[in-house]
Amino acid sequence: MLNRRNMIKQGTRMVAASMCATRPWLGVARAADGRETTTGPVEAGQWGTQPRTGGHVRAASTSGSLSDTLDPARQSMATDYLRGNMFYDGLVALDETLTPRPALAQSIESSDFQTWHIQLRSGVCFHDGAPLTSADVVYSILRHKDPALGSQVHYQAMAMHAVRADGPLGVVIELAAPNIAFPSVLGLTNFAIIRDGTTRFETANGTGPFTCAVFQPGVRSVALRNTNFWNPGGVWVDSLELISISDDMARHNALLSGDVDIIAAVDPRLVALVRKRNIAVMESPTGTYTNLAIRQDVGPGENADFVQAMKLLFNREQMRNSIYLGFCRAGNDQPLPPEHRFCNTDLPQTVYDPDKARFLLKKNGFLNQSLPPLICSPAANGSVEMAVLLQNAAQNIGLRLDVRRMPADGYWSQSWMRFPMGFGNVNPRASADMTFALSFASTAPWNEAHWRDPRFDQLLVLSRQEPDETRRHALYNDMQAMIHAGSGVCIPSFITSLDGFHPRIQGLHPHQGGQLMGYNFARHIWVNDQPASAKTGGQ
Repeated sequence: MLNRRNMIKQGTRMVAASMCATRPWLGVARAADGRETTTGPVEAGQWGTQPRTGGHVRAASTSGSLSDTLDPARQSMATDYLRGNMFYDGLVALDETLTPRPALAQSIESSDFQTWHIQLRSGVCFHDGAPLTSADVVYSILRHKDPALGSQVHYQAMAMHAVRADGPLGVVIELAAPNIAFPSVLGLTNFAIIRDGTTRFETANGTGPFTCAVFQPGVRSVALRNTNFWNPGGVWVDSLELISISDDMARHNALLSGDVDIIAAVDPRLVALVRKRNIAVMESPTGTYTNLAIRQDVGPGENADFVQAMKLLFNREQMRNSIYLGFCRAGNDQPLPPEHRFCNTDLPQTVYDPDKARFLLKKNGFLNQSLPPLICSPAANGSVEMAVLLQNAAQNIGLRLDVRRMPADGYWSQSWMRFPMGFGNVNPRASADMTFALSFASTAPWNEAHWRDPRFDQLLVLSRQEPDETRRHALYNDMQAMIHAGSGVCIPSFITSLDGFHPRIQGLHPHQGGQLMGYNFARHIWVNDQPASAKTGGQ
């Protein structure tokens, strides 16, 4: 019988809502044959030498602009997330398998998956010395519900029907409906906790492992080790400078020259060069994907045969080799990557079949039709290259497919989801539930294909109330099968995240959250100027 209480509890017992079984605090890894194995907590020296305190680190991220912010609610770009995780904490943190772990919340409990009781750690202080209380948590969460704020997690916050204090260190959150995966929602970076009443963000006043010494939007941030950090494991480096280098070659040159110690998003074409220069490249299998979305409420996507034909024109092996140079895993037109423990591995693999695609298109008269353009942009990783390969494959079977390349600047606000056929890019989600709810439910805010299936919506509701993991896995399998067969979203591959770093940097290890340990590398690294060989995912 499931113990529904102690859903997240510090100490020897930790139950992840996404796992829904009482078990010790263990990590989960997937072997090459797909079997899950358990490992103990990551030991201090598992990914390099023993941690040591001291040193200064310079890291370069991929993006930055004058709209950079220290307000957790409004952070939307990689550099914002990296910076936010230096200065703030959430109620829970997502580990390398995206399992929720205790952070500011000492425990999260629920008897019905709808009313959640949170007990905060005692003795935690903000950078200005004020103690953390339940009032800070209530304020931090409720502000996301104000549409005027422009919170990136407004949709998730609206599912919280009521948030109230229950004593100085207790918080009660009542959801509009049960959701067993709710603790994973609280692990999103945007749900970081700020001090009650905070409205100005010229600097950061969080509870995180670093204090903010410098913040120059679009340029750099300087973080200093918080000597009063609540976590007894501490944080290792004395200071960390995060700079924004959006130009790929400039960022790689900064790493090769030693101007920076760490960079995010190594270009697959430069991995061999970087490694030849004795710089490590960490490979993190993630749920990130670039997809083609064919809207099913307008244009040719209203015809199911057209959607199926387009999926058959994706030469996935060619895209894997020519676009990502092998640094990806095959996708199968459903959103959970092959290493995800809830991935439906029984689905028939969609394969490149131009003859069948031509048959379907000719049967429905599409070979003689003028089609809407295929929208792509450098903003969606690899989409321009995918569009060209797809155009060539279409031309070979007599289908005219025009490609329209849009500028990266403004793509997500002005082009994405606004055309009958266009590419998107999805980062790893904190849980399977979030993956389905944000992109495939009928009311999903990012339902790119405008796909609606009442049965899918019903299964989503049922899965959120199912305490038995085996039965919930079966529901997830059915939902993936429905997406695979019916949705207009084509997912040809899942992208492997690549980060580069000099051997003096220790503590980095692969993370399913992607870029630089799910944007949370600063808490884990230390400096060793005479290190042993780094143990990474690609070495």
